[in-house]
Amino acid sequence: MNTVSENICFGGTQGVYSHQSSATGTPMQFAVYQPPQAADGPVPVLWYLSGLTCTEENFTVKAGAQRYAAEHGIMLVAPDTSPRGANIAGEDDSYDFGSGAGFYVNASEAPWSSNYRMYDYIVDELQALVMKNFAADAGRQGITGHSMGGHGALTIGLNNSDRYRSISAFSPICAPSQCPWGDKALGGYLGNNKESWKRHDATELIKSGARSANRILIDQGDADQFLAEQLKPELFQAACDAGGQAVEIRMQPGYDHSYYFIGSFIGEHIAFHAHCL
Repeated sequence: MNTVSENICFGGTQGVYSHQSSATGTPMQFAVYQPPQAADGPVPVLWYLSGLTCTEENFTVKAGAQRYAAEHGIMLVAPDTSPRGANIAGEDDSYDFGSGAGFYVNASEAPWSSNYRMYDYIVDELQALVMKNFAADAGRQGITGHSMGGHGALTIGLNNSDRYRSISAFSPICAPSQCPWGDKALGGYLGNNKESWKRHDATELIKSGARSANRILIDQGDADQFLAEQLKPELFQAACDAGGQAVEIRMQPGYDHSYYFIGSFIGEHIAFHAHCL
């Protein structure tokens, strides 16, 4: 692991780091905010998964999360959203597939299957790297994210509920099997057999019995331009209601899909995870 940058921030350290990934076969960068409490021993960890077109930088620079993480003694980890420079034909052709759009799955379809293995990268490889190199408490972890990253937070959290004790999301893609973004990404990475998509669809996971021990918190702007066509929180709400999963979906009047929205509520999400952890 190499240090790209480190800056003092609210008494802690905001760092960006790089390493050669065995999961993706490419160099990867990720950001870690170590709160001041980490100097005294392991602290809880909150993973943040970003959305389409983003890198680790968007959340780190735009969300204003460090202030709240320092207040609550929470470590923040923000990975990239896909491999970079895999040299696959077409990987840079569109914003919603390929570079910046890994969808937090392990691709099974060629040529993507060699490098686009973001599920293993987040759940296994980066997990181990963070636990080895930072004062992170493996027994107290939560996960959150935005849009495609909200989808990732819900699905990774539900698939690994023994590890991620708290789950939240901003504007998540709640039912990717039933929206254009998901249809393109899951079809391209996983193939046409939609049964294989269900493990990466939060609504389908709830229907199949996956559960989080704590209430799931979701914030969604009602002026989000992607709400009706792509995000579909009502489908996730219906599945949770039918299956008995506690969820709070807060429709926020006038808010859109931007980081102005995330910055407005990130403090409440960090407080939610701090309470759970």
